[in-house]
Amino acid sequence: MNKTSLLIAAALVVAGCGSRNNQAGTAQQQAAQEQQAPLVSVITAARENVPQTALYSSTVQAKVVNNIAPQSGGRIQKLNVEVGDFVSKGQILAEMDRVQLDQAELKLQNDKTELERVRSLLSQGGISQADFDQLELAYKVSSSSCKNLEENTILRSPISGVITARNYDRGDMYGMAQPIYTVQQITPVKILVAISETDYTRVKRGDTVTLTADALPGKSFTGTVNRLYPTMDAATHTFNVEVTVPNTRRELRPGMYARVTVDFGSSFNITVPDTAILKMQGAGTRSVFVVNAEGKAEIKVVTVGRHFDGKYEILSGIEEGEQVVVKGNSALKAGQTVQIG
Repeated sequence: MNKTSLLIAAALVVAGCGSRNNQAGTAQQQAAQEQQAPLVSVITAARENVPQTALYSSTVQAKVVNNIAPQSGGRIQKLNVEVGDFVSKGQILAEMDRVQLDQAELKLQNDKTELERVRSLLSQGGISQADFDQLELAYKVSSSSCKNLEENTILRSPISGVITARNYDRGDMYGMAQPIYTVQQITPVKILVAISETDYTRVKRGDTVTLTADALPGKSFTGTVNRLYPTMDAATHTFNVEVTVPNTRRELRPGMYARVTVDFGSSFNITVPDTAILKMQGAGTRSVFVVNAEGKAEIKVVTVGRHFDGKYEILSGIEEGEQVVVKGNSALKAGQTVQIG
């Protein structure tokens, strides 16, 4: 074999070895890549009925609050009830000095007697119509004055409720600084709920809500939307909804902290487990990873809605049928090849 033939043979041997080395290296790289591909779990994005409920905090209020006091000052003669007593509409709560009332009643009786006397004279022509009308007017004025004095001497409750304050003792001079009693109606009670303006069109009068009170663990109550306030709070972008609760057992009391759940119905939207949602650092946006047809991770920014039963409602960002990563997504990078397990 000449020198040229030897060189050609050597070159062929080297080329063959290089080809085998390249093939081995490529196989090793592929194996390494397969080993480096993270293992993830996915679910198929699907739609379901999402309950549209919202939880609000508020405070129980009396349906009606009345301050019991006379029109003018005077001495208090009787106090008939105490703080915590339940009273009925029309029940006498306190009585003031009766001197003025007694005088008014005497004058009314005299005016009535005189009017009856001259009534017979009018029919016989013994008195003019003008004089009779004047006496009749005097009787009506006396009657009105006596009624007013009676209302401000014998103080009655205008509502059925509970006495929540007593500011004087028997024998005190009422000085108009504070009411003698405060009575509050607690059957029913009311709650003002500040609803987000985005839900303004979803609330209507007659809607049913449920509520709980921290002071009454394990108990829930049902109320009805009674009134929608017509204006928005410019600072909070909320509007007040008045909820009425029957409270027939008088368990709810004014001042109690309450949690009100408002049901806005349901919507048919995509939902994903809350483990799929990632919050971007330094931003308020949320995102999910989806696995595309090429087996690579793709990040998508989403808009989330309600959170319920360990799931988030997705309002936008992904489509039904996409493969959403729910486990193994914490260290993923966009464009990375993944293994689905």
